[in-house]
Amino acid sequence: MIQEVLKEARTRMQKAVEATARELATLRTGRASPALLEHIKVEYYGTQVPLNQLATISVPEPRLLVVQPWDRNATKAIEKAILQSELGLVPSSDGVVLRVPIPPLTEERRRELVRVARKHAEEGRVAVRNVRREARETLEELEEAREISEDEARRAQEELQKLTDRFIAEIDTLLQKKEAEILEV
Repeated sequence: MIQEVLKEARTRMQKAVEATARELATLRTGRASPALLEHIKVEYYGTQVPLNQLATISVPEPRLLVVQPWDRNATKAIEKAILQSELGLVPSSDGVVLRVPIPPLTEERRRELVRVARKHAEEGRVAVRNVRREARETLEELEEAREISEDEARRAQEELQKLTDRFIAEIDTLLQKKEAEILEV
């Protein structure tokens, strides 16, 4: 019973960490990354389609993304979608592929991105703490129903706290790496 509660909590905390990692990956740094363009939706034959379902995104150089559409007819639509995104990127097209240069970040923009990264990390920490709270409530209910003893409940809560600390430390590590990446000139 206790192991099931802890296993469920561990799984949900891991998912919160993975979601935070995905959020941080979409933040633009001075370096090119295919994750920058993954969330862009392209108007393709009347429907909104994620860019990564229409083209291959590669990084031939640290400050350049190359978008190679599988359908040449989609090139203009992809170029328009990148221009209209909030990323501030300007693609250049040769009719076959799109080259998207990544301009260097200003100091002000770097500080703003660090704030956004910290916000994402805090949301991840809150998600982990919410999982802990729900698991703790479940353990208390089991104890009140006399399904587990007081000692078992206390040990399970200590284990739950160790899990929480571990996953919050993972989020902090992700944040430190992202901050270093953003502030790197």
